[in-house]
Amino acid sequence: MTDRLGTYRAVEALDGVFTLVDKQFTAPAAGHVRIAVEACGICHSDEAGVHNLLGALPPGTPVVPGHEIVGRVDALGDGVTGWQVGDRVGVGFHAGPCLVCANCRRGDFVFCTDQPIAGVSVDGGYAEYMTTRASGLVAVPEGISAAEAAPLLCAGITVFNGLRKSAARPDALVAVQGIGGLGHLAIQYAAKLGLRVVAIARGEAKRDLALKLGADEYIDSTAVDPAQALQELGGAQVVIATGTSGAAITALLGGLALHGRLIIVGVTSDPVEITTSLIFNDQTIQGSLTGTPSQNEENLAFALAHDVRPMVETVPLEQAGAAYERMLSGDARFRMVLTTNH
Repeated sequence: MTDRLGTYRAVEALDGVFTLVDKQFTAPAAGHVRIAVEACGICHSDEAGVHNLLGALPPGTPVVPGHEIVGRVDALGDGVTGWQVGDRVGVGFHAGPCLVCANCRRGDFVFCTDQPIAGVSVDGGYAEYMTTRASGLVAVPEGISAAEAAPLLCAGITVFNGLRKSAARPDALVAVQGIGGLGHLAIQYAAKLGLRVVAIARGEAKRDLALKLGADEYIDSTAVDPAQALQELGGAQVVIATGTSGAAITALLGGLALHGRLIIVGVTSDPVEITTSLIFNDQTIQGSLTGTPSQNEENLAFALAHDVRPMVETVPLEQAGAAYERMLSGDARFRMVLTTNH
């Protein structure tokens, strides 16, 4: 095990306030590894740690946010096998299943009942180093930059797994609602999976971008009824809902084809309303949450092979607060990524 003396820089958040601090190096515990962080994406879900929305920590306890992390293994705790110092790795939203709870014993690692959440219940990647369970590590291939790989570990796997759960066959009509941090990746994945992609957004500003990313059609939801427009195209076998408006998602239900499936990957503040018309069309509404480390490795392999890349804006670690606010404002195009000197 490699150990270090001295301190490293990290950005802590407490009640929405960001502070650049020096933290003391500690040796990783048994079953854990320390990572020299190269890049960490800023995700809207970071809000859960920045404001302790889940009550994961006692009130007044700061946390280092961040769960889209790419770096190199810097130190190994006792009992860690399969990884070596220098390995290129990543960490996503879930920071390592316990491997012993009932869900883990069934292989349902995403829903492990004793799994830390990076940047929420344990310190995450807004730092030069982080320590995490080895069971949550994702092997990151060479050939993709750390800044581009980082958002794929959360935003990427979220939409990639959502599309795979849909079981949509090549040439099926798939609608992507929202062209933001999730949506701009969903369009790329869907197109590279051989699906006919319809991008749906408000206004015309993102039409050219959507088509460039791989969409076959574009629907301006402020100009036409998006559900009717989808039916005129034959009905969507799948709608991937990435937006934050429940009302906007509700408006798309009428655009589903027979046996169609609405997959929700964006968290909304208002409810999605349904009617029993779903019964007569054998339609399904499903949520989808991230993926396992092995699924994330498949995700990265697919992205590398098919040139799926996030659009990123990189900023140095010390500007984390400003970058986080830019993400919240919706001005980012489309993922903010913190970088270190590693």
